[in-house]
Amino acid sequence: MIARLTGKLAVKNPGEIILDVGGVGYQVFIPLSTFYELPERGEILSLQIQTIVRDDAIELYGFLTLQEKELFKLLLGVSKIGPKLATGILSGIATDELKTAIVTGDMLKLSSIPGIGRKTSERLILELRDKIPKAHVTEEAVAVPGELFDDVLSALLNLGYKRAIAENVVKRAINEAGRDGNLEDIIRLSLKYLAGT
Repeated sequence: MIARLTGKLAVKNPGEIILDVGGVGYQVFIPLSTFYELPERGEILSLQIQTIVRDDAIELYGFLTLQEKELFKLLLGVSKIGPKLATGILSGIATDELKTAIVTGDMLKLSSIPGIGRKTSERLILELRDKIPKAHVTEEAVAVPGELFDDVLSALLNLGYKRAIAENVVKRAINEAGRDGNLEDIIRLSLKYLAGT
């Protein structure tokens, strides 16, 4: 089984990439959370890989962090969740938020993920609540986003960005700017991340 790949990023698209490893191009499916952190084409990239063997194909799913890969494997253990849906879930919510929603039984949060309905949300909570270490659920992740977060998120949504992507970017920007960051600083940093610069 392939567990890790390091090579040159040959093709980069939302949802999948081609990684050139010693002249062999590996197609790797990725969540959007990984896509937005990718380097430029031609640069060297290392990904954690989960190999999925099916009757008619061998598929590779890649993640920048071991934490994402482990969460992906947990999601695959839930009934009626396959690799594509698991990737979609990781694309629709930050890993810390997902863990917190599962542990705290936040049906509303889970149901807001694209492609996830009430029944799937219930299964996620029922089957994974005891498998996610409570230590991984940070106080910051549990905290309700403040007014600054809401204001920046609203600005990005008004510009046409999708909620799941915007939420992740705003969190990153707020963390980088620190507690003293103002609205203008956070918006500027968020747009910088979204532009990939």
